Formats: sequence, C-alpha cells, structure tokens
Amino acid sequence: MSTVYVFLADGFEDIEGLAVVDLLRRAKVETRTVSIKDTKEVQTSHGITLYTDLLFCETDFSDAAILVLPGGLKGTQNLQAYEPLTTMLQEFYGAEKKIAAICAAPSIFGALGFLKGRNATSYPSFMEKLDGAILSTERVVKDGHVITSRGMGTAIDFGLALIAELCGQEKADEIAAQIVYNH
Repeated sequence: MSTVYVFLADGFEDIEGLAVVDLLRRAKVETRTVSIKDTKEVQTSHGITLYTDLLFCETDFSDAAILVLPGGLKGTQNLQAYEPLTTMLQEFYGAEKKIAAICAAPSIFGALGFLKGRNATSYPSFMEKLDGAILSTERVVKDGHVITSRGMGTAIDFGLALIAELCGQEKADEIAAQIVYNH
C-alpha cells in the first residue's frame, strides 16, 4: 500500500491533523507527517509543539496515496504560501491523484481552481473561498479524487472516509467500532 502524507505547518488545527493520523495508523495505513519548514518542529494552533516524521524538502512523494491538508487559519495560510506544496498539489490534481483537505484548507483547493464544478465543503466561514464549487454542508464530501471536510467536529468522519477510500468501508467501520464512534 502507498503512503498518506499529512502536511503540517505552524498553526494547524491540532485535532484535524492528529485525529486523521491516529485513525489511519490504527487501520495500518502507512501515514507520515510532513513539515513544510526547515525543521521537524511544528507548533499547533493551540500552542502544542510536536515533531513531524519528515521534512518536505527531503521527501520523495512518488509513493503517495493521498495528500492531506489539515486546517486551522494560520496553518492553512502557511500551507498555501508554501509554493513547493501548491506546485505538487497541482501536479497531483492534474494526474487525478487523491487529495484531501479539512476545515479552512479546502480554500487552497479553491484558490488553485480544483473545485470548479465539484461538490465540496469546508469550515462555514470559508465556503465562499471554494471558488466554483457546488457547496455542501455534508460532514465529508468526495467528488472524484478530491475529498473535503468541514472542521474539527468532522475530523473523525474525515479520517474514516480516508480509510474507506484506501481500505474499504468494512475497514473504516471496524476502526469506528474500535474507537467507539457512533456516526
């Protein structure tokens, strides 16, 4: 199985990044956190300092199954400002490889033109930044190879949707039962 890469920038929303990593790893999906900085040390939106598995500048993403962007206002701004990431997102989108974002981060997909004519969702105050999207208030929206979700309160749904995408719904249901998640 390929690797899921979760991109972390200073100011990312703690739960949106870490719940997804936790769930994917419970499902035995190879999942790696990636710093877009020149250090593995990243600070969350709530001031927690953590260390990523990898640095963007030292990583080959050729085995990527899905590129995942957690939200958080400052984290989203930092991810969007990091040109090597946005360039890679454009390459993945063009090749119809899977990309996913939650909360404010789907606005990056909107800015890059990925959502024109696609069903998508985001944090409520960011819906207007989903340029050209068919807006949804569903907890998780999958349209082709693009997956979006609403925010911290939908992080578990988002993680389970990624598991279903990679491993099937049965595995996602198994992990939901393990964590006593009733959706």
